[in-house]
Parts: sequence; C-alpha cells; structure tokens
Amino acid sequence: MTDFHGVFPYLVSPVDPDGNVLTDVLGRLCDDLIKSGVHGLTPLGSTGEFAYLNRRQRSAVVEATIEAARGRVPVVAGVASTSTADAVAQAKSCQKAGADGILAVLEAYFPLKDAQIESYFTAIADAVDIPVVIYTNPQFQRSDLTLDVVARLARHPRIKYIKDASTNTGRLLSIMNRCGGDIGVFSASAHIPAAVMLIGGDADRRCRLDGGAGLHRAETERRPLRSLQGGPLGRGDAIAAKALAGERSLRAFQSCGLHQGRSFHSGIRRWRSRCAAGLAGR
Repeated sequence: MTDFHGVFPYLVSPVDPDGNVLTDVLGRLCDDLIKSGVHGLTPLGSTGEFAYLNRRQRSAVVEATIEAARGRVPVVAGVASTSTADAVAQAKSCQKAGADGILAVLEAYFPLKDAQIESYFTAIADAVDIPVVIYTNPQFQRSDLTLDVVARLARHPRIKYIKDASTNTGRLLSIMNRCGGDIGVFSASAHIPAAVMLIGGDADRRCRLDGGAGLHRAETERRPLRSLQGGPLGRGDAIAAKALAGERSLRAFQSCGLHQGRSFHSGIRRWRSRCAAGLAGR
C-alpha cells in the first residue's frame, strides 16, 4: 500500500454562483501545490467544506483533483456521511475514480456509542482496497474517537492512519504510545508536530502534517517539518509560528463567505478587501 507522509493540504472546493465546481481553478491549485513540494492532496476535508456540497459536486472535486495530480502525489479523498451505507458507497466511488486513499469522517446527529463508531469506520475500510485515514475533530463532531476505539481500529489491515484535529498534543502522544507502529498520526496544523517532537514524537515515522488548506505557500508548511526532521528544533518552532499565522489568514479567508453556498469569486473579493483593510489573519 502507498505510504502517506509529509504535508497533505486540505483543498478548498471552488464553485461558481450556480454551484458548478470550477475544475480549472482547482486544477491550477493542485498543480501549484505539487510544484511547491507537497507530499499529497486531500479533497473534501474540512477546508473543502464537504458538508455544503451535494453528491455531484463532491464527485467532481475528487475527479478533478485526481486528474490534476496525474499520479505525481497520492490523493486521499474525503468521505463523510451520517449513514454507513452511504459512506461505503462514497468510498467505493472514490476508489473507482482513482483515489489512493480514503479520509473517513463520521457525521452524526445523535450521540453514538463506541461500538457504533467503530462499526462505521470498519465498514468503510472493509469496502475498499486502499489505505484509510480515520478522522477526528472533537470541536465539530457530535461523537469522538476514544483511545480504545482508535487502538482497535488500528488493527485493521487498511486503517493505516489517523488525522487528529484536536490540537491536543497529549492526546497525540497517547495515540502513538498506545498504538505503537500500528497507525501513523497526522496532526491538524504546522505548530502541533513541533510540539510533539519536542516532547518525544518521531518526525520521520509517526507524526505527520496536514498542511492547512493549500491556499498559502506549501513551503510554509514543509519547512518546519524538514527542520524538525534534520535541523535545530528552535528553528522548526520559529517556522511553525509563521505557518500558524498562515492558518489564521485562512480562517479569515473562510469567514469571507466560501461556505454556506457563496461563490468562490465573491469570497476572493471579500478576502482581498479584508487584506487591504489589514484585517486578514485576525
């Protein structure tokens, strides 16, 4: 199976006012990111705002990303649903389209028990022949992955990674210590791997980096990882701080209306206005 490591930016999903995916814009974004040195691409992650896209739009985003990547880097496509059967269908569709991996997200309206959560992710992994990244973000999800569930899921032959967006470094270390080499850990943002390395994590094998949203330069995300792997930790921390500033700019970008059905171009206009007023990143 393909080994995932390094920086995997979570791509925005550009659409026009009529809801058509701007595949040319997405293609140029993917090409720029690959040329900047990212290690993979993730369409339909949180930054891709999958919750606001219908089935047709999601398929278009995944297919455009795979086409733009042209095999240069792996594409890990996001799958999310409140229905296990629907999530399984999405995962199969992504694999058929040529995705190299699946990012499995659990959507839930009602609270779920551990056995139900485990069953959801297991069903997705059972349905495909490519690596699965299980995702958890306690800030936005109704039901979270407990350490016990993560440890059991890590034994599945295709569940090779977890993306933990909690920003809780203690939690990341707990996962790594409990699961050992059974599962690779992707963190939420550039400053988290720096903290994990400082308290004993392994930059080469066990703690990876999801690079923001792929709007700021990918080099901002790659440099702290390189510094942590082979250079002074202090330098890695300083570079990670710059990456964190980039993420704050991204949040301001999102607040300009890329979500909730607003168009990509109107969001760009609002973003530029905020930049001109000196508000971006605050």
